[in-house]
Amino acid sequence: MDFLMSGVAACGACVFTNPLEVVKTRMQLQGELQAPGTYQRHYRNVFHAFFTIGKVDGLAALQKGLGPALLYQFLMNGIRLGTYGLAESQGYLRTNEGIHSPVRSAAAGALAGVMGAYLGSPIYMVKTHLQAQAASEIAVGHQYKHQIFPPQSWKVALAAAMVSGVAVVLAMTPFDVASTRLYNQPTDTQGKGLMYRGILDALLQTARTEGFFGMYKGIGASYFRLGPHTILSLFFWDQLRSLYNTYAK
Repeated sequence: MDFLMSGVAACGACVFTNPLEVVKTRMQLQGELQAPGTYQRHYRNVFHAFFTIGKVDGLAALQKGLGPALLYQFLMNGIRLGTYGLAESQGYLRTNEGIHSPVRSAAAGALAGVMGAYLGSPIYMVKTHLQAQAASEIAVGHQYKHQIFPPQSWKVALAAAMVSGVAVVLAMTPFDVASTRLYNQPTDTQGKGLMYRGILDALLQTARTEGFFGMYKGIGASYFRLGPHTILSLFFWDQLRSLYNTYAK
């Protein structure tokens, strides 16, 4: 469960931080092996880079490489945090006397980090190639011509739905947990709930008693239910629109 929770949490954060990763990649490639002042600076600073990429490449370009970035974050952080959490839960970080060992913790953290980085490195390379892709007037570094999906492919809709499924599950699971408990709580003779006064009370009681992760109980099952539902809904919607536009003309 540690692998899944840490991987999903990292994916949720990645959706919001990927635009910064795109900007960082391009600024790091700008002026590669060229003396200062001998090349054109397409990106003067972070804010200018955001504006330039959005203006020339389009706003969607700020999420370039999101697919591999999500996979990279899931693998790297899932393995790194999951392995460390497993070592901690199994008692490997404590001595025979039950005392926490800094040396074992450092070794476990290093091993988990190496494993995550090694397995995630090929995906990171693909992510970098995609994030560096730009229109010729603002291109920096070598321009690989990778294309994950052909234009107008149904696979684009599937990939977008998978990403949105992660975001929806992260945002909605606490409310789903609260609503499930509200519906399932015992009631008095007037039908009034005996455990929770409302959804906010259910959220607060759950967080106070069971901790933050108590509000994310069943998140794996939620994604495997909501993920396919979101994927299929967006996929069918996209295909129906395509059919309508084709035959309505």
